[in-house]
Amino acid sequence: MGDELAGIHATWEFESDAVVIRFERGIRIPKLFQALRERRIPHEALASVTLAPGARGTVVLHAVPRAGADPLIEAAAGQLKCGNDPYRLVLPADRETLAEYYRDELLAALAPLDTERPADGFLVEAPRGPQSFKAYDGKAYFDGVSEVAFRWSWSGASSEKWKAGDQTFQARELSGVEWRSPELFEGYLRLLPRDREAVPDGGQGGRPAMPPDHDPAALVFGGGRGPVHQSLPFAAAVLAAVRGGGAGARVPVAVPAATRPRDPAGVAERIRHLSELHQAGLVTDEEFSVKKAELLAEL
Repeated sequence: MGDELAGIHATWEFESDAVVIRFERGIRIPKLFQALRERRIPHEALASVTLAPGARGTVVLHAVPRAGADPLIEAAAGQLKCGNDPYRLVLPADRETLAEYYRDELLAALAPLDTERPADGFLVEAPRGPQSFKAYDGKAYFDGVSEVAFRWSWSGASSEKWKAGDQTFQARELSGVEWRSPELFEGYLRLLPRDREAVPDGGQGGRPAMPPDHDPAALVFGGGRGPVHQSLPFAAAVLAAVRGGGAGARVPVAVPAATRPRDPAGVAERIRHLSELHQAGLVTDEEFSVKKAELLAEL
């Protein structure tokens, strides 16, 4: 097709085998779109495309992603609001005829493809490079290839997480991720180790699910932390690494800051908080000695 269709928050470029979505930047643009910047959606990653009336004199061209094709959509698990849906192009109503033309062109391109069944692997590239975000009870780091690290916050993390210590996970040891939007009640990001895979009753490995604020494999958002535009691309990138990368396979990058020597003042503050937990009886003498030694070793 080789043409472009400019909408209110993005421009779609129609290539012979893909749709390239370029998101605008600005104060009124959803932060998720600004974080994504540009995405290339191969035709085989789409199930269909629709055109419908929008709000306040607009029409909406909506590309419907194929199940299992996009790590971002898989991680979101149906929780994205319409305004944050990267597959929706909102246009002024006077461009409806032009939008109809591109809808029909795209449908014709999809017709020969088998897009009804779920994709065998990710066909859309995940967000690239190292990523990090701050949640209520800690910070998350991903090196962009294989390693995820959680570093607990002295002011927000539960005693269970302090006892467990900062966590490092390898993508090959995970079965997936569980993302609950910060815009929903009790949002969190949970990594699913292979020995604790999710089961239909909501538990893991046949056991009841551990509350996210007690689970060392989970970060709790809360208090407006872990915004969608940071935590969702993070979850998508980790999910792509867990599934083997697919279209998003990338070359190695630098080790994240979480694995480097820490600031002495920060370590001292963490020891102070650990002492408070010890004095309150939430940490045993042995646990206090072991954890304090681990923190001192980081200096």
